[in-house]
Amino acid sequence: MSALATRVAAGDPTRPTLIRMLGVAKSYRSAEGEVESLKPLEFDIHEGEFLSVVGPSGCGKSTLLKLVGGLLPATRGSIEIAGKRVDGPAASIGIVFQSHVLLPWRTVLENIMLQIQVRKLPHERGLEHARALVEMVGLKGFENKYPWQLSGGMQQRASICRALVHDPAILLMDEPFGALDAMTREKMNLELQRIWSAARKTVLLITHSIPESIFLSDRVLVMSERPGSIAAIYDVPLPRPRTLGMMGGAEFGALAQTIRAHFYAQGSLDA
Repeated sequence: MSALATRVAAGDPTRPTLIRMLGVAKSYRSAEGEVESLKPLEFDIHEGEFLSVVGPSGCGKSTLLKLVGGLLPATRGSIEIAGKRVDGPAASIGIVFQSHVLLPWRTVLENIMLQIQVRKLPHERGLEHARALVEMVGLKGFENKYPWQLSGGMQQRASICRALVHDPAILLMDEPFGALDAMTREKMNLELQRIWSAARKTVLLITHSIPESIFLSDRVLVMSERPGSIAAIYDVPLPRPRTLGMMGGAEFGALAQTIRAHFYAQGSLDA
């Protein structure tokens, strides 16, 4: 086993475990037979923790997120949230995808309120929370604009509001800023850090960006090539709140280099 694959950071033991992966594996049937997407995964995510997952394209990162969200069933093993087994989409989860998937015929506020309507939650309470979220993410004054009238970053802010409006304990994010230009992405990283700090949700972020994963996270989980397995989990010891200037620091650079080495190692990553 490579030294790169031996580091497993358990996170803050003072925080209770919220999400527990217990030997979770995923396979798909194909014309050629069963195709293994994820090898058995075992790790915990603590309450209020920000955990990012990085790995090569096709390694099963998005599959992992969908398993936690109850959008896909596990082939083997189980997932527990607050001690209860996941067997379908849960009310305690909000999801943000790479595409904002806002309905073009609905305003920002109407798009956010869609969660309240679908879940049949109290309208007035939902509307109050939606307006508070709009203000928190800096969209006040744009409540009645349509998605096509917003920038890409503003569209993703609205998407985050929609994921949070029913007050879930967990926020799952699948490459939410992947389609944005570099400068807008940096601004959204700062914005997401601020939102996380204010809302204190448990966040699982899927990203291809190593700097983004380090900047935002308490821990970074590195996945191997397909079939995905855990190559390593690293603590991020940088103080909060973090600034973009920290990205040029020695500690940030050393951790980025360590994580990047997994993807430049010869052959496939060790499981």
